[in-house]
Amino acid sequence: MLEQKIRERRLSIEEFAEFAEVFARERPELKLGTVTARHLQRLASGVGPKGRPLGEVRPATARLLERIFGISIDQLLAPPRAELSAVDLDRLGGVFDWLDARAGWLPESSQSEVTSRLAAVDTEALHDRLVRRAHVGRSQLSRALGEYYADSVDGYGVYGVRVADRELVTSIVTRSEWVDLTTPLVPENERFELVTTSMVSGDVDVRHAVDRLAEAAALDVRMTDLPIYRLLDLAVRSGKIAGTVTLSPFAEYALSMDLLEGEFIDALAGQRGKLTLRDRYLPDLAAVLDLRGRLCAGGVLALCAIARPADPHRGPADFALLVQERSPTVLNGARRLSVIPKSFHQPLKDARADARISATLLREMEEELFGRAEVDGTVGGHRIAAPMHPSRLSEPMRWLMEDDGRLRMECTGFGLNLVSGNYEFAGLVVIDDEEFWTRFGGHVEANWEAVGLRVYSSLDAELVGELVSDESWSNEGLFAFLLGLKRLGELGGDRVRLPELTATVR
Repeated sequence: MLEQKIRERRLSIEEFAEFAEVFARERPELKLGTVTARHLQRLASGVGPKGRPLGEVRPATARLLERIFGISIDQLLAPPRAELSAVDLDRLGGVFDWLDARAGWLPESSQSEVTSRLAAVDTEALHDRLVRRAHVGRSQLSRALGEYYADSVDGYGVYGVRVADRELVTSIVTRSEWVDLTTPLVPENERFELVTTSMVSGDVDVRHAVDRLAEAAALDVRMTDLPIYRLLDLAVRSGKIAGTVTLSPFAEYALSMDLLEGEFIDALAGQRGKLTLRDRYLPDLAAVLDLRGRLCAGGVLALCAIARPADPHRGPADFALLVQERSPTVLNGARRLSVIPKSFHQPLKDARADARISATLLREMEEELFGRAEVDGTVGGHRIAAPMHPSRLSEPMRWLMEDDGRLRMECTGFGLNLVSGNYEFAGLVVIDDEEFWTRFGGHVEANWEAVGLRVYSSLDAELVGELVSDESWSNEGLFAFLLGLKRLGELGGDRVRLPELTATVR
């Protein structure tokens, strides 16, 4: 296997020996690890001097080779695999280049590592694990996270709500002034400053990163290394949202902070005991709140409510409330209920202008509800200079933008998600004009990120009450849904009849 791994890097034995020497010299903990070309030839052949058995490999040399390749010395000295599965570069584009640079590897080394690891992945076992994860309900996850982060910080608490005789608690840490914001998303209300920074990148465990990519390849998960916004500072109050952001590679988030959810749920499902990554990245509540001290990526998500005229079968005029069931091939919130639109907070083209929350919501409406693939960064559209130019809008979106009163967008709340440390901007998107549903209701269709799209009536208090208590919700999805319902109840008049919700932050 050692010889195969060296060949996969397109190096000769002599060239790899030189690389290994430099690799060890640059890392003090590996300085005792040495390997010559002759030694490598013996290790690759499995035969020592004069045909004698190879014998034990020096511990320092073993550590060096294990660090370079990310697999054990026993695997390196084992027979090579006859055939390796292929990695779909279209679904994992750019991530390998980032990992090569971060790990100090030669180009295409991480792709080779993932390809090798993929051959040993048990896809059936992965699907079984996904099923076990799905059995861990939202409430169980929230309670366990509350126990892990038992320390408290004055002024902060987790968001919850009382509905009927039940109290639902989420994993969203927030403040009383961060919820029920009723803040219209117009230019004068949202101010985000984009800065460049020389901040040191976060810690990434290469072994976990390679495992994650191999599993993503096996499950056909899409992961594209486009930039995302990293939150550095924030000032939130009703009527005003301001913040400072910088750009960060999506690969860094996907291969570090985003691993925390799976690790924690696996522990709850009895598959793993230790929380090695969580203990490293988010050990306490102070670390969660330390925006500048860690990679704090985030999302924007909103409850979408579309006015519908009275119908002889459905009943009086109401709002259609849209809820999605997330696909297993998405990176975040897989197999969970969420509001729609839901997206990572990231630029489309203009990094400074796109930092606005409204820019993300409009883009995601086009992508997730109206089917415009060219604004989906995971599938293409990179050649278009202005994807949201009025001339390129979908027919439903163009109609909405022709009149200022047809589309209302508000930010309803903000919080930090204990699941992965993400920041979450919750919103409400309201289309008040019944004509939209009459003309374009048939155009509303979820994209590949959802396996199902549910529609609820704003007059059906019973079904909405049952939906609120559904354990399939993601915590950020429920957070946005609850805040959206409360605000819609204030705006909707006779079109809205919802269960009574009493919010708590504690």
